[in-house]
Amino acid sequence: MSRSSKKGPFVDPNIVKKINTRKAQDGPIKTWSRASEISPEMVGYTFAVHNGKDFIEVRVTEEMVGHRLGEFSLTRKFVRHGGKIQKEIEQKAAESDKAEKTAKSTEKK
Repeated sequence: MSRSSKKGPFVDPNIVKKINTRKAQDGPIKTWSRASEISPEMVGYTFAVHNGKDFIEVRVTEEMVGHRLGEFSLTRKFVRHGGKIQKEIEQKAAESDKAEKTAKSTEKK
């Protein structure tokens, strides 16, 4: 459910204060406020957004305006599917790629 239009977008007041006092080149702005909506004033700044374990740096661009900071700082780490069999398949593919590259490099000489 979205926020009421009469209230306007939620931006943490501490973030607004830090944006007004800092320059974009001063380094990342550390924040725990994942629910803060990205406003046009934030474009060009780098934020260190907390994901529950550590801080992930997010550089704000124009396309991000209207989204939340938490959308760009993932809270879960994806581990590949497949297990042992998938690992063997990937090793064989890597070996064949190496063989192709060495064959191409010997042809050029």
